[in-house]
Amino acid sequence: MLSRHRKEITQLQHKEISLKKAAAKGSKAEQKAKKKQVEDEISGLSTELKEKHAQELASLGYNNSNGKEKSNLDTLVKAIAGVSVATQGDTSKPSKSLKRREKRAQQEAAREQRIQEEQSSIVSDRLIENEKLEKKLGPLGLLVNEIKPDGHCLYRAVEDQLAFFSGGTSPYNYQELREMVASYMREHLSDFLPFFLSENKLEVEPDISISERFEKYCREVESTAAWGGQLELGALTHCLRKHILIFSGSFPDVEMGKEYKSDGSSGLSPSIMLSYHKHAFGLGEHYNSLIPNVSK
Repeated sequence: MLSRHRKEITQLQHKEISLKKAAAKGSKAEQKAKKKQVEDEISGLSTELKEKHAQELASLGYNNSNGKEKSNLDTLVKAIAGVSVATQGDTSKPSKSLKRREKRAQQEAAREQRIQEEQSSIVSDRLIENEKLEKKLGPLGLLVNEIKPDGHCLYRAVEDQLAFFSGGTSPYNYQELREMVASYMREHLSDFLPFFLSENKLEVEPDISISERFEKYCREVESTAAWGGQLELGALTHCLRKHILIFSGSFPDVEMGKEYKSDGSSGLSPSIMLSYHKHAFGLGEHYNSLIPNVSK
């Protein structure tokens, strides 16, 4: 049940992205009206889902609003362990197998509470973050173009920007960008290694050299869905010879590759513009692509 609850919450988050993407079309007035409709619909669906989950948990004897956290957690532990919450008067000594089940259940219940608390804070933090970002982007005539949250979001967002510059088709897909980044980082090891060591806080591994650890990191960049950050952005600026701007509602904006910035007469292409979202999803940070608001 708890696993299904988390899946249903994730599905609702994906639906929110899809609806917002569809709403970012048309005139400014139409977009504003659609945005309000999406927010109202998601708010209603979120409330319904929370009520449904609360009812299902209550059927197991768990009440998330009774104000008694300790007894509440104990009830959830017993429910997960398969112990009837209606037999509290039984004072017989529990068996070893029951103790093991309750110990595992206690760990799962504590984890579930943390997830629920994080999801509640993520919703409010996400709304605040989005509002701050919109205030930044509005005067610049920019809109967020939602990118799939699959671990490749940085590279997909850059691919989307390159496609926009090229009139619809990017010269590189996200996988090719990953491979370019890994190759560039290998070729410029001395430039990236200090930042790599600082960011990763690596434990001492006497059998593995620092260069081998860095090579392992590069392999992950080019062959997995490892999330991209400052190191990869730095490599992208040089691989693509692009000026990159990253806007955020949670942190100061970041500018990278100033040497590639177009002054209108240099012949350089426009800047890559991305948005960084710390609270977009429970799984972690996210990047989106920024496009002109054609209705302005």
